[in-house]
Amino acid sequence: MIAVVGATLGAGSLHLATSADLSVLGPLSGGLPEFAMPHIAFADIVPVIIGGSAVALVSFADTSVLSRAYAGRAGTYVDPNQEMIGLGAANLAAGFFRGFPISSSSSRTPVAEAAGARTQLTGVVGAAAVALLLLAPNLLQDMPVAALAAVVIASAIGLIEVTDLIRIYRIQRWEFWLSIACLVGVAVLGAIPGIGLAIGVAVIEFLWDGWRPYSAVLGRVEGVEGYHDITRYTDARQIPGLVLFRWDAPLFFANAELFKERVLDEAKKAPEKAHWVVIAAEPITSIDVTAADTLAELDKSLHAAGVKLCFAEMKDPVKDKLKRFELFDQFGEEYFFPTVSAAANSYLSSQTATQVHPLWLLKT
Repeated sequence: MIAVVGATLGAGSLHLATSADLSVLGPLSGGLPEFAMPHIAFADIVPVIIGGSAVALVSFADTSVLSRAYAGRAGTYVDPNQEMIGLGAANLAAGFFRGFPISSSSSRTPVAEAAGARTQLTGVVGAAAVALLLLAPNLLQDMPVAALAAVVIASAIGLIEVTDLIRIYRIQRWEFWLSIACLVGVAVLGAIPGIGLAIGVAVIEFLWDGWRPYSAVLGRVEGVEGYHDITRYTDARQIPGLVLFRWDAPLFFANAELFKERVLDEAKKAPEKAHWVVIAAEPITSIDVTAADTLAELDKSLHAAGVKLCFAEMKDPVKDKLKRFELFDQFGEEYFFPTVSAAANSYLSSQTATQVHPLWLLKT
């Protein structure tokens, strides 16, 4: 406050705005805003929609990031829905008073915290101060813009989480570089293009992870309950004629063909000729139309090779989708098992003693 008042008095008394071409705040528009019904011409609808969408995106990003940052510091919980309701109500009210769009400002909030603000009453006090300034519009006309910028910069420095960046760099390099790319994008391209770039990169990264997910063939491990990845447990044993295949991602258009290729490849690589392929489907949380068609093709390919396609631990919502896609009956309800162990036991029970060693029956 001392710095701002001193800079304002110095700039006004020395007439620096004219003598030194110093950028100052200038007189404000006097008077309180009046209620008015918004009116948009037909020709302005498209620009308003595009601009409004961009502003909404920036407001959403600003509010969500800032609320999470300060909630983390204070150890409190933030309800994102409540944040959006408050933001929407404030913007709706501002629209009827010809106000500018509102968000939880990443400049005002650090300034308020630096000044000792602790509750939402700060916003009420700030609004009252702004109303008083509108009644005296020339009071701050000599305030240097540089003084305002210095206040914001000094207060916002605390938002730069260098320690967190170092931790992210240490544990997940790609997330570190993603955050740096977003920072550079906003600084170089501007807020809206920068945020758009960040969203685009995040979507690409999500699709990349989903496109080539981890998959595993499962086997039995002596002394460990259940079935486990044979590449992680080198002493794991596969049941002869049974391929237990786990796919660690949703099934959708980007990875469906890869899923089919891996299943067929594992069926061919089985130590003994495969009779059943059981998909351990617990990690599969969703399936789209393209993936459903690929499943149907996979079933036909396995059937032609004398192999039965089965599923274990598939979630009910995913089953419901298969029913809508008219695939559930095609696969056969009896080949959907509640657990991987139930599928393995069913397979063992269907085999003759000459096909599967009796010890498997004793150990399952």
